[in-house]
Amino acid sequence: MSDGYFIPAQLHRTEIVVVNSRFITTIRYTPTVHDARTAIRETRSELDEMHNHVFAYRVGYGNSVIESMSDDGEPSGTAGPPVLAVLRGIDIGDTTVIVSRFFGGTKLGTGGLVRSYTEAAQEGFKALPLERKIQRRTIGVETPYRYYEQIRRMIEKYDGVSIDETFAGDITLTAKVAIEKIPLFSVEITELTAGVVQCVILD
Repeated sequence: MSDGYFIPAQLHRTEIVVVNSRFITTIRYTPTVHDARTAIRETRSELDEMHNHVFAYRVGYGNSVIESMSDDGEPSGTAGPPVLAVLRGIDIGDTTVIVSRFFGGTKLGTGGLVRSYTEAAQEGFKALPLERKIQRRTIGVETPYRYYEQIRRMIEKYDGVSIDETFAGDITLTAKVAIEKIPLFSVEITELTAGVVQCVILD
């Protein structure tokens, strides 16, 4: 979607109890596979009293997604796939879900595990704070000094995020601008400067 997608606004934890077994769900924003693996490792360390740390992650959004999951010692297919199925059903990107289980002494059976991990993951998303991640690209603008202030204001007008400014014979400004706003931003700069200054996409 051109206007971005939803991501977790912060680390979020919930807990349910099923027949004496505790299930703690941790949901985190993870924009890279490295971040996802780090989140899993840190959760294992923080909740080291738990017996299993089942996870699923989806990095990216829409048609461009890297995903993975693990049963982490539970019977094959009873834990990771249910958590991943819940994650796939949520309109969200760049997210890792870890469901940590403390075994309470009573076996739940394969069906019970599937239901419990599904419920734990669903519970985690019920009150998850969300924010919208705007997809941006890096643009560069080389301008004479006379247009500098106007172009700076234009970057702010288009909700751009300034990255760098280099002052030499001309001024080079680098910023990140929402993908869907770049065409209008580019046209406005060209009109403002009568074609003297143009916007260049750098990534």
